[in-house]
Amino acid sequence: MFQIVFNEISAAELSALDTLEQLDLIDEFKVSEKDLQNLNGERFGKIDRDGLTLHRFRAKEYRFYFEVKDGSVIVHRVLHKGTFSDFLFRSKMPLAEDEALANSKHFWKLIDEGRNARRL
Repeated sequence: MFQIVFNEISAAELSALDTLEQLDLIDEFKVSEKDLQNLNGERFGKIDRDGLTLHRFRAKEYRFYFEVKDGSVIVHRVLHKGTFSDFLFRSKMPLAEDEALANSKHFWKLIDEGRNARRL
């Protein structure tokens, strides 16, 4: 298992949820080297852009977007699935969620904000 580090943005997104929901999500969010080597597309996914590899973890109605760096999982954003489901529906993109996000400038702007946020 990796050490999980939330930045101030992802921590705020998580803390905006009901306390029991927070605990359930954190309990589900476990990442091992084996998980990252065997991405199943269901719970774990991978998004690449310009040499940056970002991972996605699905837990209930939420998505954790993170990168692995120096033996730690650094969580950049915790977003509700509706954030992107609505985007995909409106854009009528015939792509999988991870593929569509890899091509979305809006998504990468959210991630860059998280990457640049102070870690807690």
